[in-house]
Amino acid sequence: MSEGEELYKKYRPQNFGDLVGQKEAVAVLTEMGKAGKIPHFLLFTGGSGCGKTTIARILRKKLKCSDADFNEINAAESRGIDTIREIKATMNLAPMAGKCRVWLLDEVHALTGDAQNALLKMLEDTPAHVYFMFATTDPQKLKATIKTRATEIKCKEITREDLAELIRRVVAKEGKPPLTDDVVKRLSYVAEGSARKALVILDSVIRITDPTAQIEAIEANDVKGQAIQIAKALLNKNTSWNQMSQILQSVDEDPESIRWLVLGYTTAVLIKADNGRAAQIISEFRDNWYDCKKAGLVVSCYNVIKG
Repeated sequence: MSEGEELYKKYRPQNFGDLVGQKEAVAVLTEMGKAGKIPHFLLFTGGSGCGKTTIARILRKKLKCSDADFNEINAAESRGIDTIREIKATMNLAPMAGKCRVWLLDEVHALTGDAQNALLKMLEDTPAHVYFMFATTDPQKLKATIKTRATEIKCKEITREDLAELIRRVVAKEGKPPLTDDVVKRLSYVAEGSARKALVILDSVIRITDPTAQIEAIEANDVKGQAIQIAKALLNKNTSWNQMSQILQSVDEDPESIRWLVLGYTTAVLIKADNGRAAQIISEFRDNWYDCKKAGLVVSCYNVIKG
């Protein structure tokens, strides 16, 4: 492990025994492995940072897939049909070094409709030496015909107790003074069931010695808090664009995570009462921002404020 390596990378599980909070998913895959019946099409579902892609990476090693035969694709960045055509062009080739070839598509729900249609045709005729592993936080956006062909492995949100144990263990391994119970509790809460997020935030806390300053650093990484702040500002008809832009300047979280949280908050507001402003926000925030990222968040907020 290199000096200064980010904690979430440094402590990424290398085997099933190192995983936090996914006993059921691991048990299912272990039984499949013992029976020699690992499906050639697996769909890992669950919240962001709970371990979907990590489990898939560990599994491909158990399948004796070499690094040369392993292909990992972020579908949120490579969404088009050309991505699927590239897979189709090489999937029939024999493994270069290991026993099989594996394609791991992360955030697979972000694929366009045409790409999903092309993918479906490939799944109907998969070579025996090929395994497809899909990971998604939003399986409902996958075509039903794709989901019905997959063996779904559900990954649960990691409990705060498991996250607290992970945090304390990493702090000890790093040779740092133990965090107070209040700090660990707050960090576990803000991480929202994500081991990755817990360790990313821990990176900004672990070198701070004052517990009050540690809490402040944790709060600065609270995506739920940021999303609620944005939603409340948008719902307030008196919010100026200058005030909104100041809020947005401090946002460094994944815009898609914020979008979902804002949608959830404003949907609850609209259900409780007739609120045209909430309906306007939902309309602006209903489409994803995979291609434009934070720019999409900024423009949607601008349209609401100026609308």
